[in-house]
Amino acid sequence: MNEIFPEELSEGWLIIYIDDIIVCSKTWEEHMYRFSRVLTKIQSVNMKISLKKCHFGFKELKALGHVVSGLSLGIDKNKVSEVLPKPMPQNKKEIQSFLGFAGYYRKHIKDFETIARPLYKLCDKDTVFEMSVDRVKAFESLREALTTAPLLLMPDFKLPFKLYIDASGDGLGAALYQVQIINDKPVEGPICFISSQINPTEARYGASQMECLCLVSALEKLNYFLEGCVFEVITDCTAVKSLLNMKKPNRYMLRWQIAIQEYRGNMTIVHKDWNVHK
Repeated sequence: MNEIFPEELSEGWLIIYIDDIIVCSKTWEEHMYRFSRVLTKIQSVNMKISLKKCHFGFKELKALGHVVSGLSLGIDKNKVSEVLPKPMPQNKKEIQSFLGFAGYYRKHIKDFETIARPLYKLCDKDTVFEMSVDRVKAFESLREALTTAPLLLMPDFKLPFKLYIDASGDGLGAALYQVQIINDKPVEGPICFISSQINPTEARYGASQMECLCLVSALEKLNYFLEGCVFEVITDCTAVKSLLNMKKPNRYMLRWQIAIQEYRGNMTIVHKDWNVHK
């Protein structure tokens, strides 16, 4: 169904899962306008909706394992409480089931891929099942992360974003934040967290190259948020800016320079340690 609502999805206020649709708005007038747009699209493709399954005008509702409001998106704690009390996984099937559940909420969890890495390796076909110390730690860390995950703000595309990036030998991580006025006070909150593992070739990169790779990867994954928007990139690597402006880049740097070219007019790179930023 995503192909029916490309503009609405790119604007960040429509959530779709299979045949469920959620419209998020900050004001009643905005909600009516957006709802009208969705209905027009539904009518244009001759889709049918079941009124008895519809809910209109709620300030907050539970859907698809989330608690959704016009301001934020949170994890439904009732869903989490059904899964987390279960005992430590005893086989690969149970690990895969847990990773599937936790992975559904990955955008709420900082460095999800890095934390889950030992558990993913345990699922390899040739790996003997054993809950070693690092795997137990990964399992417990993900359980903790699911219970303490922050609310994610709904993006406001009229405001600038902040993109925090951080790379290490364990993986790539990024967090998209925004400062919004909530209850008459400026609040900086997360829009989403993304992360990815690195391959053996990437693991041999130097720290500066790794950070550049992290930036390019984040821009690719967050393009639907950042395209055409003003944003800061916050990195703890002082060399990122100079590397991306090299006059005679190697083939990796040239490819990365080309990848970020469309963002240069709206992107500012700032050096700051963001690991203390939660």
